[in-house]
Amino acid sequence: MACVMDGNGRWAQRRSLPRTDGHRAAETTVIDIIEAARGAGVRWLTLYAFSTENWNRPDPEVEFLMGLVRRVVRKHAPLLPARGIRCRFLGAGDPRIPRELARDLDDLTTLTADNRGMTLTVAFDHGGRRDIVEAARSLILSGTPADEVTERLFAEHLPFPDTPDVDLVIRTSGEQRISNFMLWQVAYAEWVFPEVLWPDFRASDFIACLHTYRRRDRRFGGVPPRTNGERP
Repeated sequence: MACVMDGNGRWAQRRSLPRTDGHRAAETTVIDIIEAARGAGVRWLTLYAFSTENWNRPDPEVEFLMGLVRRVVRKHAPLLPARGIRCRFLGAGDPRIPRELARDLDDLTTLTADNRGMTLTVAFDHGGRRDIVEAARSLILSGTPADEVTERLFAEHLPFPDTPDVDLVIRTSGEQRISNFMLWQVAYAEWVFPEVLWPDFRASDFIACLHTYRRRDRRFGGVPPRTNGERP
């Protein structure tokens, strides 16, 4: 499952605070949701932290976000091995990422590589379209004939090909957009759009979204099987 962590700026604006205060308040939610997912038995969790389009934000806000991510990573790194959580970063290839932060992301990935309790993927400097383009480029460079390209083979050239397709995406703040997020992997995901802003989103809200998902009838383009006595 995945979370699009939306609403930090609006959370701050409603309190007449700088947008950066909203990003800072989001830290508590991140830790809360990681723990809630782990407790609920979620094995794969992706958090959308920073998109390729977010580089278009004002330079002071981007600079603040880079510093905040580094502080959060360094502060909470010991939590992940203790919980058996493997952490990796989807994207994180832009040269504008500060060198010190890039090194910390690499160190955390290495530190948790052997953990198997839950895989936490942080989509940071991520763009779904870019991932698809890179996969196509990789296939071309591999010399794969066009008539041998299948969906399964294409998926093997995406970043982290062991990641299963996403079953549920939670996007907070009520906004209903995909926002270039894991476009290939969310093809048949269920989406839930709670109105609560990300800094106010808590474990109870997360569990409520899981219950909503479990009540959905997932048909993947087919039709539900008939029950006894039901007319075709």
